[in-house]
Amino acid sequence: MKILAGAIGSDIHTAGILNFLNLARNEGYETIYIGSVIGIDKLLDSIEEASPDIVAVSYRLGKESCEQLLRELKVSLENRGIEKRLIFGGTVETAEVAEKSGLFEKVFDGSEMPEEVVMFLRGKTDEKGEVDYPQTLLERIASKKPYPLIRHHIGLETVDATEEAVRKLAESGLLDIISLAPDQNCQQWFFQQENMISSEDGAGGAPFRKREDFERMYAASRTGNYPLMRCYSGTRDLLKFSLLLKETLNNAWAAIPITWYSQLDGRSDRELLEAIRDNQAAIAWNGGKGIPVEINEAHQWALRYCHAAVEVATAYLAAMAAKRLGVQVYVAQYMFNTPPGISPKMDLAKALAKKELIESLEGDDFTVVTMVRPGLMSLPADPDMARGQLVSSVYTAMNIDPDIVHVVAYCEATRRATDVEIIESVKMAKQAINEAIKGLPDFRQDKEIHEHKQYLKSECKVIIEAIEKIKTGELTSPETIYTAVKTGILDAPGLSKMSVAKGAVRAAIIDGQSCAVDEEGKKIDENDRLTALSGANKD
Repeated sequence: MKILAGAIGSDIHTAGILNFLNLARNEGYETIYIGSVIGIDKLLDSIEEASPDIVAVSYRLGKESCEQLLRELKVSLENRGIEKRLIFGGTVETAEVAEKSGLFEKVFDGSEMPEEVVMFLRGKTDEKGEVDYPQTLLERIASKKPYPLIRHHIGLETVDATEEAVRKLAESGLLDIISLAPDQNCQQWFFQQENMISSEDGAGGAPFRKREDFERMYAASRTGNYPLMRCYSGTRDLLKFSLLLKETLNNAWAAIPITWYSQLDGRSDRELLEAIRDNQAAIAWNGGKGIPVEINEAHQWALRYCHAAVEVATAYLAAMAAKRLGVQVYVAQYMFNTPPGISPKMDLAKALAKKELIESLEGDDFTVVTMVRPGLMSLPADPDMARGQLVSSVYTAMNIDPDIVHVVAYCEATRRATDVEIIESVKMAKQAINEAIKGLPDFRQDKEIHEHKQYLKSECKVIIEAIEKIKTGELTSPETIYTAVKTGILDAPGLSKMSVAKGAVRAAIIDGQSCAVDEEGKKIDENDRLTALSGANKD
């Protein structure tokens, strides 16, 4: 494909055209730059000489002069019988004129991010000539490389408000994935609605009560860039929820924990062993249907202030469980800035330790997708400070080459996000992403990061070996995981009041690291912690 481009009329500005041609060359186009201050006759002579597939013209000097210039262009094209795909670039003012002229296939007004231009250059069309947006996760990821997919969640106080927000988010073209956030009544009691507490309708999410509610959300998303749709899994009846979401949303992937949504966290009343069995059955069902699966396990431990070794171990165990249960595409989530106080260096070391262990399991039947997100607990209540934290977190997370960036709106420390705050937050995140894609230092070569990463991998090995000694059947069987929690091999300070967990471990941030500590607050390794734990369990 060949693109010819230049600035027409008396316009001397060239930066926009040159940037566009640079992006086009990177996408494999042959490019021809004919300069600035190009008269219409010279433009058409160049078109006839070069015979390009696409002609890109730029003009920035004013509305009235642009109108006159484009009228001349239209007449001259007709007189010479030239028919080409035309693209326009300019200011908001001149772009509006170009849109009204009807001459151009695509008009850029300067507000677009590089990613949007690249997506246009890659655009595939269907039989109707409309852009064909991939509707499976791996295809969508491939279509946007090197840019990660953008995900955000939405769940407002009413179904109507959520539906309208989904439509606006899709029309914005900024999100590739919209995650629906149902209220807790829905997540826990959708299939047993007689148990719902009406005073809690809309608390924490949208009050979806009917199959048709999910169908409405999907229909609302069929506009703009046709984002992938998905939804939280529910905290009980996970198999029924999985089928519902597959049939109504074409669920992009399922997110199901191993131990959570049970008596462990109080988000359902299921006993822990029963919950682990149910959760693994739902994971296996989705895997068997070819639906990608995220096991949202490790960051739930981190949110209860577990030390880094347990977080790394639970991330690795979750991936091993996914592979054993037949998951073919595994979405590995990395929540940064968690627990609060961890330094960016040690956060990266922890993420890289998890990533290397998880990706060691990859093979022909097991593909790993990397998803990063800011930690909600890291967002300050002050909105300006929260904006800064969001950008900082996304920029740091780009160091592990994510396929998906799960944006968390800057306002979520104090209130749920509407489509307005989500769009603002996504734009901030995209700017951080675009800067990072230009080139980051290789932090994998940093001595402290490398050493701490290796240390965490060795500590994870100690935990895995301890679980091997008490396992029943497979290492990731429900009975084995249950015993690992009950005996305190897997433990977190935030579970100290939970009767089903040991809740005996102490943790602290020391030199930016999330560590297990003894009664005096001194850092201890896993061998020491587990040896002491073994003695306490015997007593």
